[in-house]
Amino acid sequence: MALQEIVEQTVTGLGYDLVEVVRSAGGLLRITIDLPWAPSDQVAAEQFVTVEDCEKVTRQLLFALEVDGADFKRLEVSSPGIDRPLRHEKDFERFAGQVIDVTLKAPMGVAAAGQVSANRKKFRGTLERVVRAEGQDGVASWQIVWSDEPVVKPGQRVSKNRPPAPVQALGFALDELREARLAPIVSFKGRGAKDYASE
Repeated sequence: MALQEIVEQTVTGLGYDLVEVVRSAGGLLRITIDLPWAPSDQVAAEQFVTVEDCEKVTRQLLFALEVDGADFKRLEVSSPGIDRPLRHEKDFERFAGQVIDVTLKAPMGVAAAGQVSANRKKFRGTLERVVRAEGQDGVASWQIVWSDEPVVKPGQRVSKNRPPAPVQALGFALDELREARLAPIVSFKGRGAKDYASE
């Protein structure tokens, strides 16, 4: 049985989602797990992977990999962190409305209304699902929306007469992405607190 299959069966069997399996130098096998997500209309308390979850998966994986004779020297099981990779459709559904970083496989090729360089491949914006009317065909089902307005620093005065930067959007299909991750944005003001730009 392949390494990926063994790890996936073990992790999902324990009730977790497998985010990624990475082999690193020196025989390190890095496994990233997350708690399962199911879409719901109810707002539930946000849960996170704990150290105990990682220990439980590590113990089970060590046993399963030893039985199968997998070649590795060290095993590391961790949570995805604040810059979690987005790989599957369900990841995009789960994090719709969040700020993400995307890297395209190829540059856009065409400048978007003169606002974006045609050679640009990296973007940061809010992830949104594109809902298409029946009868319309197209490959893009997701988009990111952003504004290139400079960040306002604490205590900085901003003229009320300054025109806002235009909002831009980029539609994409998942097969056009080289990489997508949650943007590693840290706020020390607590969850749901306003940031300086919105005050």
